[in-house]
Formats: sequence, C-alpha cells, structure tokens
Amino acid sequence: MSILTDTPPRVLELSGVHNFRDYGGYQAGMGRIKRGLLFRSGQHCAADDSDLQAIAALGLRHVIDMRGNSERLNYPCRRPGNFDGEIVFYDGETAALAPHVEAAEGALDEAAAHAKMEALYAKLPFRMPLIAVMRQYFAALAEGQGASLVHCLAGKDRTGMAVALLHHALGVHPDDAMEDFLLTNTAGDLDARVAAGAQAIREKWGPIEDSTIRILMGVDARYLVAMRKAVERQHGSLDVFLADVLGVDAARRDALRLHLIEA
Repeated sequence: MSILTDTPPRVLELSGVHNFRDYGGYQAGMGRIKRGLLFRSGQHCAADDSDLQAIAALGLRHVIDMRGNSERLNYPCRRPGNFDGEIVFYDGETAALAPHVEAAEGALDEAAAHAKMEALYAKLPFRMPLIAVMRQYFAALAEGQGASLVHCLAGKDRTGMAVALLHHALGVHPDDAMEDFLLTNTAGDLDARVAAGAQAIREKWGPIEDSTIRILMGVDARYLVAMRKAVERQHGSLDVFLADVLGVDAARRDALRLHLIEA
C-alpha cells in the first residue's frame, strides 16, 4: 500500500456538507494520482456560505451528481454564486431510494443491515440509470478540463462504487482503493452524518435502532467486495465491465491517465 500524507488535508472539514474529500494521491502503476483534481462528497443542500466559499476555491469544472430527479428536488444542492462548471446528471431516477434508505427496509438489527447492504452492492453496478451516469462520469474526467466533484446523497454508496471503479481503471492497488472507500467511516463529523441519515431512514421505515442506523450510514469492506464479485461473475472482470459497459476502453484509460496521473 502507498503511504498517504495529508498535505494539503485529504478531508475538507465543512459545516453542512458531509464526507467531502480528495480521492487523489494514491499510487497508480508507475505514477500517482494528482491531488486537487478529484473530490467526492455527500449532497450540498445544507452547505453554508463558508462551505460554498471553500468549494468555490477548488475551481470545479465538473460536478457529477449521481442522485436521481426526486433526490435533487427534495435536497437541492447549493452552489457557489460564481460557479460556472458543468453539472452532470441523469434525467430520471438512479435509485428508487438512496441506497442506505433502501437497505433499511426490514433491517431490524445490525446483522440484517450488513446483509442487506451487501445484497444492494451486488446489484448497484447493473442498474441502467447508474450505468448511464457513470458513463458520463468517466467521459467528463477524460476531458481533462480540471477539478471535478462526484457526489450522491450520502456520498458513500453510488459515489463509492464510481470512485472504486475509477481507481481500478487508473491502476490503483485494491488495498488503496479499499482504504479510500473505508474513509467514509472516519471522514468529517460522523455523528452529524448519521443523524442526517437517521431522519430520512426513520421517516420512511419507522423506529430503527441507532446501532443499525450507524451501519446503514457507514461502509464495510464486504460491500465493495460484493460489488466486485458480482461484476466478475457477470462480466468476467472489472476491466471487461469498464470497457464493455462503461465505455472505459484502452483509449479512454489513456486519456484518464494523461490528465490525472503524475510521474
């Protein structure tokens, strides 16, 4: 595994945006992913003015919003007043419910919550609306226009899958890709993120124990493994899935590496 430094900090400590962090800096083959170009987060509905100022300073050229129309309507993201980048999204529903809310149905205890999240991750990569927005995600990054942000509602499931697939395409070691995936459990104000998720989950499914909510609002290595194994069963490998389904062929990989990797 590569040794990562936090100069500049990997996690941006924002007041109203959870799980906002730079997912560059990892060793990728003979090079390293550039810092300051790739960011991920949860939704920005509660961003305050200081958050917007910090986000504006990143110079984002693309924001890839992996949420569906109803999520964008219910949780409209605030953007900096001078934002002139492109917002990339799927015009429809990428999930009937946010994955952590979907998995909460019938998750009466911690074991059930883990099992339901694993089952959900095994299905995520085959949802056509998510495939559509992930294709847009890779196409946008291959343009090399500058910094980008990818986010969903909680910034951990749909976003986590997309980031893991990009890391694989760039040649990041699976251990480092998993390290980034699991940073969700420690990045930023976890209690505030759990509280925000608990409200939506309980509004939909009623009383659920705090310990179960924490599992639904976090991530586990088993989830990403379930996604990878499901793709390998259906397509043979992540590489075939990337090329045949997401359009990340050799030429697009070269473009991604050209723009995102430094020696």
